[in-house]
Amino acid sequence: MALILTVLQIVAPVFILAAIGFAWVRFDFEYRIEFVTRLTMTISVPCLIFSALVNADIGRDEFAVLLWASALCYIVLFVVFGLVLRAGGLNIRTFCVPLVFGNTGNLGLPLALFAFGPEGLSYAIVVFAVMALMSFTIGIWIVAGGGNPIATLKEPIVGATLLGTVFLWNGWETPKFLTDTIELIGQMAIPLMLLSLGVALARLKLNAVFRASWLSIFKAAASIAVAVVIGRWLNIEGVAFAVLVLQIGTPVAVTSYFLAAKYGGEADDVASLVVISTLISVLALPITLAFLI
Repeated sequence: MALILTVLQIVAPVFILAAIGFAWVRFDFEYRIEFVTRLTMTISVPCLIFSALVNADIGRDEFAVLLWASALCYIVLFVVFGLVLRAGGLNIRTFCVPLVFGNTGNLGLPLALFAFGPEGLSYAIVVFAVMALMSFTIGIWIVAGGGNPIATLKEPIVGATLLGTVFLWNGWETPKFLTDTIELIGQMAIPLMLLSLGVALARLKLNAVFRASWLSIFKAAASIAVAVVIGRWLNIEGVAFAVLVLQIGTPVAVTSYFLAAKYGGEADDVASLVVISTLISVLALPITLAFLI
């Protein structure tokens, strides 16, 4: 009973904030998700990433191992989902990126913070940073069906990730007034992302529910299994291991829908994945946390 209450205390704030965003739209209140998304992805999330990396209490070796483990998880998942999609005759351009990259921002960061505190958030930021780098380069290249992935290095999230990594690696710090400003801006990110998640879920429409359901279930199982195997193989333990499994196992991100709509993918199919996988995560994430905490 104590474990159940602990898990519920962790996940409750996340789903309550998302539910508020969902209800906000259902009551026909205005919510300009394009503006909020641009605000968070251009300013707030980069500040959160940079401040978390600068303040992270992670040694170089531990940081490098977690960085490598995250990248390896995504590489393996690319292979796994690529083979499954090809065998099932499904469009790799549409489904592969959403299945590989989970919602490590909107869901993963707050869950890691509430479950494991500032230490968990530091580890979660590392996984999120790897996801951001790969998603905005390789991911966009796949969704767009080509193009120059190097151009996406201009994205603020990518720049903040690289700069924060340099600061973390060298032990540098910013002046206190600048640190406080960056941290204050970054604190907007998590509540805004959760509200936007609820808003997006309220506006998305379901399509091909059965296909989205089995893909979502397979994503959850395969992602967690890959993270567990790679985490154990690299001898990652404690909070770092728990956060790796939690982050890699998050459901399909809302940003996958935005990318599909922007680059000509089958956005309606991706929307179904977002909704179904998020609903499945209401059960899957608490069960996962129960084994991790």
